[in-house]
Amino acid sequence: MYLVGMNLSSLLSFSWRMLRRDARGGELRLLAAALVVAVAALTAVGFFTDRVRQALERESHQLLGADLLLVSDQPWPATFADEARAGGLQVAETWTFPSMVSHGDAADMRLQLAEVKAVSAAYPLRGSLRVAPALNVPDAAAEGIPASGEIWIDERLASALAARVGDQLSVGQSSLRVAAVLTLEPDRGINFFSVAPRLLMNLTDLPATGLLQVGSRVGYRLLVAGDAALVKRYQLDIETRLQRGQRMEDAQNGRPEIRTALDRAQKFLGLSALLTVVLAAVAVALAARRYVQRHLDPCAVMRCLGATQRLLLHLYLGQFAVLGLLAAGAGCGIGYLAHFALHAWLAPLLATSLPPPGGLPVVQGVAVGLLLLFGFAVPPLLQLKKVSTLRVLRGELGSPQAGLLGGYLLGFVALAALMFWIAGEVALGAYVVGAFTVALAVFSLIARLAIRLAAAARGGAGRSGGIGWRYGLASLERRASASVVQIVALALGFMALMLLTVIRGDLLEAWQKAVPPDAPNRFVVNIQPEQVAPVRAVLAAGALFPELAPMVRGRLIRINGAKVSAADYSDDRAQRLIEREFNLSMRADLPEGNSVSGGRWFSAADLAADGQDAQVKAGANDEAAASLEEGLARTLGLAVGDRIDFAVAGETVAMRVVGLRHVDWDTMRVNFFVLTPPAALQGYPASWITSFHLPTEKAELITQLLADFPNLTVIDVAAILRQLTSIMDQVAQAVQFIFLFTLAAGVIVLYAALASAAQERRYELAVMRALGARREQLRRALLAEFAAVGALAGLIASLGAIAIGQFLAREAFNFTVAINFWLPLAAIVCCATLVTAAGWFAASRLLLTAPLETLRAGSA
Repeated sequence: MYLVGMNLSSLLSFSWRMLRRDARGGELRLLAAALVVAVAALTAVGFFTDRVRQALERESHQLLGADLLLVSDQPWPATFADEARAGGLQVAETWTFPSMVSHGDAADMRLQLAEVKAVSAAYPLRGSLRVAPALNVPDAAAEGIPASGEIWIDERLASALAARVGDQLSVGQSSLRVAAVLTLEPDRGINFFSVAPRLLMNLTDLPATGLLQVGSRVGYRLLVAGDAALVKRYQLDIETRLQRGQRMEDAQNGRPEIRTALDRAQKFLGLSALLTVVLAAVAVALAARRYVQRHLDPCAVMRCLGATQRLLLHLYLGQFAVLGLLAAGAGCGIGYLAHFALHAWLAPLLATSLPPPGGLPVVQGVAVGLLLLFGFAVPPLLQLKKVSTLRVLRGELGSPQAGLLGGYLLGFVALAALMFWIAGEVALGAYVVGAFTVALAVFSLIARLAIRLAAAARGGAGRSGGIGWRYGLASLERRASASVVQIVALALGFMALMLLTVIRGDLLEAWQKAVPPDAPNRFVVNIQPEQVAPVRAVLAAGALFPELAPMVRGRLIRINGAKVSAADYSDDRAQRLIEREFNLSMRADLPEGNSVSGGRWFSAADLAADGQDAQVKAGANDEAAASLEEGLARTLGLAVGDRIDFAVAGETVAMRVVGLRHVDWDTMRVNFFVLTPPAALQGYPASWITSFHLPTEKAELITQLLADFPNLTVIDVAAILRQLTSIMDQVAQAVQFIFLFTLAAGVIVLYAALASAAQERRYELAVMRALGARREQLRRALLAEFAAVGALAGLIASLGAIAIGQFLAREAFNFTVAINFWLPLAAIVCCATLVTAAGWFAASRLLLTAPLETLRAGSA
């Protein structure tokens, strides 16, 4: 017979014909839809992150602006540049720092905090700058750097200052002419958290501005380029001479902040898309179960025609393999289109063009599609080969179920492996797998309990709402397992969207309310010692009397006599703290908003000093007393009694930790990680800082302050918060877009659950109609069931979102947020409406079949 002795070519041809037949009949529609949505969600993230990663790999030299980049928080000794030039290499320098820039006269002066970048000739050594002659006109590659007396400003700064090419801007004590609009810097990279616009100037103009004073925070970069062998030799020569605060970056490890941000973004978006994959796996399992139930009779007929169990399995595996490839291909296509939406939302955070995506996301998408298909669709398929030939004569014989749970176990393991793969590390992967497992278990228990309570209350519902509500609620209980799956799937999708919309808004509003209304909204830094009294007088003339605090820069070099380095810590924050210079401050009294949480505050002996410039002697070893912020101490593993040594202006200052402080950072006041008695740091180079609340009607005070002291930097906290909020909104929109796939997967689960029980429902409805039930009553029963599923999903989702929001507020952000009591009600109404509409669209055809026709066909 034809089915006996079928070769591979015939097998594939027959599988293809089966696939085309089932596709025309709509048998595989839900299965394909679930795969397409899952693959689209993952590949949308994959295409976007792949483009950014390629930009890092293919344009690594351009992103550095050189072949080798030397970065320091102190000026590079001239010997480093001299040695590079002597070795036949090109050299350029950049100095980067924040500063105020103004445009206009006193009457209509505009002020803006800018990120100033002073560059030397030959910059950049790799890549090119691009400039435009005016705003919103095409740009072109720049020739050289700004000439002496000229500057280039980016579009954000030009818009903020209402400046045009040809205008004069005040930069410190200098007035410089805007010569072009800067559109691209090759080494600026991805400015995820750069809240200040850019101003590019000639390094030779910097001294005349008077901007760099004691305490100024400047990033010093030495750019080196040339023959690869010469660069490598130079790199090896200076590698062992680098000091604390100095590092090298090359094409392999360049721009670590960009790579770290990319890795975190990829993990976050990937794990967000993973929720879609989990729900798609449920939909695949339900759709495959329905498919198998509808193919029991054809398999029994083929068994009668001589098909072996092995042949049946190969036929259906071949059919599903082709289906998986086609669905994965469609998902990759949709994901490719969808990634442009991610790019549109995140484009303002990018300062570099991205190359086209590669083929890796396609490979990953196809792999995920096949993994889902064979992990969750093959177990039901294994039952088809066991169908008895007697089913041709005895249709009541069901499908064998032995070993089904064990088959799904393989799918669960594959799904867990996918979570570990996306997480990228064992610890995070284990946490994600555990979190998903616990969340699904808790949601399932809540859903099952809610169904039981709803079933118990159906008597009252029947008396007040008619037979429709009573039958609808009873139907939930009869199909408890399927109902739980539907409710949990929809609840996860709805909860994800609520967290990114309502709960995120509640958290931001609560945080803003936690800040006192008179909290400082301006910080003034870079105040020099001789300017303290005049600055205080200017502020006092405006009825402002803030405290001015001194700052001395020092680097932590030893703890309890042992040298410390970033390599001693695994925590990222600890490594950054060790590498950076601390702002040390000195005072006699405990600052407002600070409280002692361990040890003590400074005693009279700590504060005693023989003279104004005397060193405080807190012990036999000339150790000054120190009070640390408790979070810093916890991060660096410090405790009361520890000795810490700082390098300050080339000297070592020894301190003994006498106390820890809890700092209320929400006050927005000037606070410091390390405080000492006043005499401990006397005589060391210092600058001063202050903060105050500036009413809107006194905004001109800042103009006067900067006119008198152009070297000062004024930080507008409100403007920075607006910029950060804008960044958060853009990222949230991108994640919301990914969660739309999650919601789509939840709807597919609903459809698949309804479809898997469609025959059973059709038979039940036919029996009830035969017993006298009107079509309108049955319609109400179906609508009541769908409304109950949606309402329970909305209730669980809202409660879960509120619980997570409360947890984040207390544990992550350390403030309280009011519970949004209207959210559960709104979620119940909205979700019930959406699910009822979707469910009715899927199940309305069940009422169109004549009861007699259904009863004659039987219940199976």
